[in-house]
Amino acid sequence: MTDAAKISAQDRIRALPFWNGAIEITPLDGGLSNENFLVTDASGRHVARLGRDFLFHHVLRERELMTARAAHEAGFGPRVEHAQDGIVVCAFIEARTYGAEDVRQNIARIAPLVRAFHEQMPRHVTGPGFMFWVFHVIRDYARTLETGKSRFTGDLPAYLDLADDLERAQAPLPIVFGHNDLLPANFMDDGKRLWLIDFEYAGFNTAMFDLAGAASNAGMSEQESAELLAIYFGHAPDAALLRSHAAMQCASLLREAMWSMVSELHLDAPGVDYSAYTAENLARLEAALDTYRTRYGKPQS
Repeated sequence: MTDAAKISAQDRIRALPFWNGAIEITPLDGGLSNENFLVTDASGRHVARLGRDFLFHHVLRERELMTARAAHEAGFGPRVEHAQDGIVVCAFIEARTYGAEDVRQNIARIAPLVRAFHEQMPRHVTGPGFMFWVFHVIRDYARTLETGKSRFTGDLPAYLDLADDLERAQAPLPIVFGHNDLLPANFMDDGKRLWLIDFEYAGFNTAMFDLAGAASNAGMSEQESAELLAIYFGHAPDAALLRSHAAMQCASLLREAMWSMVSELHLDAPGVDYSAYTAENLARLEAALDTYRTRYGKPQS
């Protein structure tokens, strides 16, 4: 272990030259692969986020930092106040973190926010373009799991066949700049407006992954999902969009389950039970697939 690795997260935060006087540090819950802290100094409150590159998850912190700065410029995220040695300090937002029920109750606010993010972010992001295509991610996760001799190695052929089926069900859509990790906790509401946070997986994509991720992560009903699509696209979704969305919800859950499988091999975040998270997402995937296959029958060939 290197000397740097032996230094605690809080000691690393205290060592930053950014702070105004003495500081108080309070851990924040919710990170599955990062450590987040509320830091208070003489100038107010801040959020410090510690992370490192996770190539097995396609996460590069320089790209995340660039996106966070671009999101602030575009009016979607908090201001980045300082960045150094794998620590990013952002302005604290006095806002409520959403849960699944909040997302379902605020579809009319979330759909325009997501569409605006998709449309406006390309004017602000810089550097080499990153493509997040969930079906590539699934295939790459399968290679990582096979190489790492995961306990799920025997299931990989079925997962890959499923990904192929779900990809064939996708309706052609324009390329946008997606958030690609629309968990309920990544929406924040300050009472006047919504904010987006956590841009680890942001990159160019079609809109369908964010729309499906927001729906599946919040447990939206078919009617709520149709409302989300109608507001986003400005018209009632046709049969092709509805099928594409239902298939992408399954793909989103498959990716999340495989993310957790890969995390079982490579991550050890304090207090996180990746095996339980894998089981949870596999159960949700099975339920979503049952609904999808009941409505649409056998996969497209």
